[in-house]
Amino acid sequence: MNKYAAELLGTFAMVFAGTGAIVINDVNPGSVTHVGIALTFGLVIMAMIYAVGDVSGAHLNPAVTAGFFLAGRLTGRTAIPYVLSQVAGAFLASFVLLLLFGNRAHLGTTLPLGSPWQSFGLELLLTWLLMFVILCVSTGPKEVGVMAGTAVGGVIALEAMFAGPICGASMNPARSIAPALVSGTFANLWIYILAPVLGAAAAVPCWRITRGDSSAFHAKNTEPE
Repeated sequence: MNKYAAELLGTFAMVFAGTGAIVINDVNPGSVTHVGIALTFGLVIMAMIYAVGDVSGAHLNPAVTAGFFLAGRLTGRTAIPYVLSQVAGAFLASFVLLLLFGNRAHLGTTLPLGSPWQSFGLELLLTWLLMFVILCVSTGPKEVGVMAGTAVGGVIALEAMFAGPICGASMNPARSIAPALVSGTFANLWIYILAPVLGAAAAVPCWRITRGDSSAFHAKNTEPE
């Protein structure tokens, strides 16, 4: 159970810090800023990769788990509990923020600024890039290694920096579902569920073309220890 606990706690930390930065920036306007919010997401994910990456792989994201599954690096029997753990951690974080601050800034819910399809396209491409980097810097189903946390956290901060003002730069269904449901803000939630999963799936063949070799991952490497 330690890997599922790691996914729950890691996702809790990510949603609590990341969406918490959005909430606090609303409570004290301009105190965190958009740049600060983007860096918060990148830094907390980097920290969690170094903290629990060797335990569960620090997916912290159902789309990433789906990507590892489609790449042949993770079995279905592990992928499903991973997703459930991630969603549970995200909901726990949103409930804690609701208790601490009330329903401010919709608890960090991701909402499109322009058309829904514009944000759908952005979320798909952002998750594609994120998943491609993750597959390239990870080992088996795990985001581990000296530079894995820096690379993944850096990509997330970069994408949140330039695309966040338009689509929210979620790239993570759990991160979007929890604040949306807890705050009661359901508009366009489908974007942030469907687009990240499709983006992660699209990254798998790109990874295979450039450097993937699924045959190198034997049964002992398909499950986090």
